[in-house]
Amino acid sequence: MTTTTTAPTRADRRARLAVAALFLTNGALFANILPRYPEIKEHLGLDNTVYGLAVAAFPVGAIVAGLAAAALIRRFGSAKVAVFGTILTGVGVLAAGLAPSVWLFALGLFLGGAMDAITDVGQNAHALRVQRGYGRSILNSFHAVWSIGAVLGGTMAAGAIALRLPLGWHLAISGVLFSVLSLVALRFCLPGRDEAADEDAVADAEEVSTAVRRGIRPAVVWSLIGLVVIAVVGTVVEDAGNTWATLYLSSLGAPAALAASGFIALVGAQFIGRLLSDRLVDRFGQRAVARVGGLIVVLGMGLALAFPSVPGTILGFAAAGFGVAPLVAGAMAGADRLPGLRHGTGLTLVSWLMRLGFLLSPPVVGVLADATSLRVGLLVIPVVGVVVILVAGVLRGRERV
Repeated sequence: MTTTTTAPTRADRRARLAVAALFLTNGALFANILPRYPEIKEHLGLDNTVYGLAVAAFPVGAIVAGLAAAALIRRFGSAKVAVFGTILTGVGVLAAGLAPSVWLFALGLFLGGAMDAITDVGQNAHALRVQRGYGRSILNSFHAVWSIGAVLGGTMAAGAIALRLPLGWHLAISGVLFSVLSLVALRFCLPGRDEAADEDAVADAEEVSTAVRRGIRPAVVWSLIGLVVIAVVGTVVEDAGNTWATLYLSSLGAPAALAASGFIALVGAQFIGRLLSDRLVDRFGQRAVARVGGLIVVLGMGLALAFPSVPGTILGFAAAGFGVAPLVAGAMAGADRLPGLRHGTGLTLVSWLMRLGFLLSPPVVGVLADATSLRVGLLVIPVVGVVVILVAGVLRGRERV
């Protein structure tokens, strides 16, 4: 990536706002259903294990569809793919919220996850096009806006619960609102397609397969595995906020609207962490920042689980979100620089495989919760914090100027 600063054109500045709007909608859409999971779980009569398996349908859809994004982007352009993926994500979320059975609930989440993955790749590819016009890094600012969207979506859900707004009406309103916003944003995205930016941003299934068949040095393979593990840790902690925070706070006696605060605290603290991450990484290196983040996760959530209370748990989820804030971006940046891989291949593999955290975490926590308690199940959060501390050596240290 070039570090030469160029003057962005008016079209570049408008496109930056448009892409920020796409990241906002992507963060907000799915966040609207998360605080209402306890309501859905109770309505469908699910135990923790079945609930965890059903919720895992969202990342299953994402994993199945993830490698199809590159082909769609190259045919239709990154902006259109991101916008229409957003609309279909809203449809999937609404279908999940209205589902009369666990199978239809899982099917709606599967559709939402598949479209969310395609939207994610499309908006990041278009963000890279805009970044080229600026001649400097602005990608982290878009991810920070995604966190703002997640806070917004969680807050909307808490408000809907407080107002006793029926689930169907709530999700229909949020789906229409953010679909319209994404369609408006499309008008201000960069026109046409930029083959260089779109193709360099992602690799399709054939290119990934070719890279694997060609052979990769063992050291690179181990580095890639370590980077995937670090990214998976980030998604495991995020999923804890997505899937279990509201349920756990409810079990501690928090009212339904307040129980949503665990998820909001996690993504809000993650937003702050992402704003600070670039400067911290530049000063101390990705490795040190990740290890300190892992320590914050261990101490914050470990203490919250050891001494359970509503305020302490909310602070624990906030500490967990802050601690993992730099992990996914750091793993992606490291993967994109791995030697011996075509540009975009390492990034695509990490982006695709990190969703294993979203896939494995819900059923694992659910099984543990049914066998013991949800408090014990959530011990996976401090455990993966320890994993980050141990594996962070694959990340870059402080670079000498």
